Amino acid sequence: MNWFPEISPIALTLVVLIVALIAFVGEWLPIDLTALAVTVVLMILGLVKPEEGISGFGNPATITIMAMLILSAGVTKTGVINTVRDFLISWGGKSLSRQVFVLGLTVGSISAFVNNNPVVALFLPIVEQWSKQTKVSVSKLLIPLSYCTILGGLTTLVGTSTNILASGIAAKLGYKEFSLFQFTKLGIPVFFIGLVYLSLAAPRLLPARKPPGGDSLAEDYQLKEYVSEIIITPKSSLVGQTLRSSGIQRKFDLDVLEIIRNDIHFPPPLADKVLNVGDILLVRGSRDSLLKIKDEKGVEILADFKFNSLQGKSQQEEKIAEVLILSNSRLVGTTLKDIRFRQRYNATVLAIRRGEEIIRERLGRVPLKFGDLLLVQAPKESFIGLQTTRELLVLEEKDIENLRREKAGIALAIVAGVILLSAFDILPILVTSLAGVILMVITGCLKPGEVYGAVRWDIIFLLAGLIPLGIAMDNSGTNQWLADNITRLASNLSGYWLLVVLYLVTAILTEVLSNQATVVIMLPIAVKIAEIFALNPYSFMYVVTFASSNSFMTPIGYQTNTMVYAPGGYKFLDYTRIGLPLTILFTFIVPWLVIKIYGL
Repeated sequence: MNWFPEISPIALTLVVLIVALIAFVGEWLPIDLTALAVTVVLMILGLVKPEEGISGFGNPATITIMAMLILSAGVTKTGVINTVRDFLISWGGKSLSRQVFVLGLTVGSISAFVNNNPVVALFLPIVEQWSKQTKVSVSKLLIPLSYCTILGGLTTLVGTSTNILASGIAAKLGYKEFSLFQFTKLGIPVFFIGLVYLSLAAPRLLPARKPPGGDSLAEDYQLKEYVSEIIITPKSSLVGQTLRSSGIQRKFDLDVLEIIRNDIHFPPPLADKVLNVGDILLVRGSRDSLLKIKDEKGVEILADFKFNSLQGKSQQEEKIAEVLILSNSRLVGTTLKDIRFRQRYNATVLAIRRGEEIIRERLGRVPLKFGDLLLVQAPKESFIGLQTTRELLVLEEKDIENLRREKAGIALAIVAGVILLSAFDILPILVTSLAGVILMVITGCLKPGEVYGAVRWDIIFLLAGLIPLGIAMDNSGTNQWLADNITRLASNLSGYWLLVVLYLVTAILTEVLSNQATVVIMLPIAVKIAEIFALNPYSFMYVVTFASSNSFMTPIGYQTNTMVYAPGGYKFLDYTRIGLPLTILFTFIVPWLVIKIYGL
């Protein structure tokens, strides 16, 4: 039921679409919740029926993507991807161009069949370690890592969720679903063009934001002046109190990292530790906090303390490492204080890197974001716990790996079976992927509890919320209206230039929206334009599908770009510097290749 009968459905849909775009760009809510909010508004306005509003949860594309995410987890849990580590190091050589080429070829090949988010998550610590061994700044390698997984994902249907979603939209529009290798003939040359470009451009266009080898995290985070030692004298009111009851951390906005007593180091948790005369507290705080504590009676600052000594003391019991917040983490949107980070993980956050920004003060009050990099100090045992959580990624190769390497062959066989049965049209990809999930559990490649953890629920809810928007645009005639007006403006353009304009518009839109949202909006419009001009609709769909994923100009357009933003120490415009020429190159090459391969 339309609650606003005096307003045309097209006008209502356009208003919802514009507000949705603003909400996506403004990040008022996480994008998956924004998508669900859009669906609720569409149902309230009567632009979709309730059953249409929830149809996204049962859509074949949504279920297939969920199954492929689980299959990707099965591959990574059995250590299949880890076997490429030696290949990467042995064949990378010393030339930076060669290193980028070998890295891109490796991760691109994997991303054709494994979701690119776990591929980047797995390779981040590998590339960091590799950069230390080869004395190359990691910022020369991480953007190519992200871009090559994006390009590799375009070579098959299952390489990225955008391709699967586009296939489902094509079926809704009355066309055949995409086969597994339907656009591989296009994806492979696009991948190699991008790989050659990155191999030549990355050494020249990407700055060395981090020193080669990354020898000192203290210097990276400029922490030397923010960590100090204070000693408790006999005159101190702190003597006999526990750290919690003393209130010293709240009063002076300090973090106590360690208590040293007679050369014995006591790491966190420290809240119930009774303070004695002569205790040395290793504290982290701002300059102002350290100046204030100097005035506290009975407390003295040891002026000759250096941060490097913390790293030296930590060699036996404690260590310092960087930890990345992943997109599906419950930490996103909360603060360290809210989640009691120190108590939950038995670890202390020394600083937060957010892109080029380094945050060192009032860390407990900073709302955390996807892609934030935490500099963490903790006992070695605590890092084992951090390494196993699905919400955080420790940027170092794991000391203890619980990989089921004996199951690697089984996992590969299952994935190969899923691909082959679908490729030869014996069974639909929806059926084969779900069967593969069951086999992963039955054979022990995955434990039952790991199945749910493997699903990126933010992606599932995003898709489920976006699909009704596409239905509303079709039901209301908005797609047809937009296509008619676009064709009127572009009536004098040839087929090639129509595809060029379509690619460019889609590529710009995907830089500010998610790639899934972009393909939902643009693919139906592209099909309508093709039908009006009596051109090949599949060629138009392929152009939109590729442009929706080819997000190279910002760190926010694609999740893998955001994942490498802080670890690489990048500035926002670093992406534009290397990504803009690549986007312009593909704007003209992809339509030309589409016409040559699939016709117009």
